[in-house]
Amino acid sequence: MKFGLFYEIPVARPRDKNSELRAYQEVLEQAVLGDRVGFHAFWTVEHHFLDEFSHCSNPEVLYGAVAARTENLRIGYGVRLAPKPYNHPVRSAESAAVLDLISGGRVDFGTGRSSTRIELEGFGVHPDDTREMWQEAIGHIVGCWTNDEYEFEGKHWSMPRRRVIPKPIQDPHPPIFGATGSDSGHRLMGELGIGLCSFGVGLPPDDVKRRIDIYRQAIAGCTKPLGVTLNNRVAAFTMVNCAPTAEESRDAASESFVWYTKTAAGLVASVASWLEEMDRPLGTYDYLSAAKDAVEKGLTDLVNFDYLRDSKAVIVGTPDQVLETCRAYEEAGVDLLLCLMNPYKIQHEKVMQTIELMGKDVIPEFA
Repeated sequence: MKFGLFYEIPVARPRDKNSELRAYQEVLEQAVLGDRVGFHAFWTVEHHFLDEFSHCSNPEVLYGAVAARTENLRIGYGVRLAPKPYNHPVRSAESAAVLDLISGGRVDFGTGRSSTRIELEGFGVHPDDTREMWQEAIGHIVGCWTNDEYEFEGKHWSMPRRRVIPKPIQDPHPPIFGATGSDSGHRLMGELGIGLCSFGVGLPPDDVKRRIDIYRQAIAGCTKPLGVTLNNRVAAFTMVNCAPTAEESRDAASESFVWYTKTAAGLVASVASWLEEMDRPLGTYDYLSAAKDAVEKGLTDLVNFDYLRDSKAVIVGTPDQVLETCRAYEEAGVDLLLCLMNPYKIQHEKVMQTIELMGKDVIPEFA
């Protein structure tokens, strides 16, 4: 199992005019340190309008800065939103190709369809259309990467024959991943032969394994991958804090880990509530009904740090404790563990400490 840095880039209130500036400067410092101590990758989300939760709306600009400051880190779109009008497939192909060139072939291309009402409604995207838009977009992106000239006529996009430039340096193209939080989505990623971003909040390793097993079974039967070649790597994320003592780790992480879990549940549940308001079936967002029920019944208010820690839904504690929990994720079948180290308001110094300790005492154990 390899390890990646994963970022939402929260900016908690109260704020001043330089709060966002500091947040981005700190992320860059953390990326440089992660590269030096042995982390494999740097991934961020693409989110819009999510005040406090995520101020990472234009990540490809950040990726260029990270590429210029690092030598080894793979740089992952975690994820590039594919539905219309978030990102046109041609622009997505161009963005990843430029980054692949300037990074020397270090791009992992994670893709997704969006799962919050704030974002979907803000961009005028109907939930019923997101999955088919996502799948169509990937096909166009691969075509742009792998053909000297390319044209397409799809349901949502069309383009006359054009030479889309530049081309990525990775051959035949950067690895493609698809993000999902549902059982059906895990199955679909396997059927399409693309890498899996198993993104679920507050899930213990046993549940992560169950979902990965669904993906592994499906990809074993894939004969026609969506990309040129099959990608069977699994990325999953969890919150991580490491400190010299368990008490220090708890003090640093408890408020932010609980806040993130509750806030994320509310954000994704909003799509199910929105569809209900429209008197529409949940369709491919049916998995969000559980989050909606949990929020409406107040069950998310019962989430506490002790539950998250004891169920291993988060990774916290001393280096030895962190190592033990990381082993559980490895046994679940995770190839790339994306470590969210500041989900809300964890101090920069505490994040740097986690990166240092993991580089010294945890990552070498997985070499």
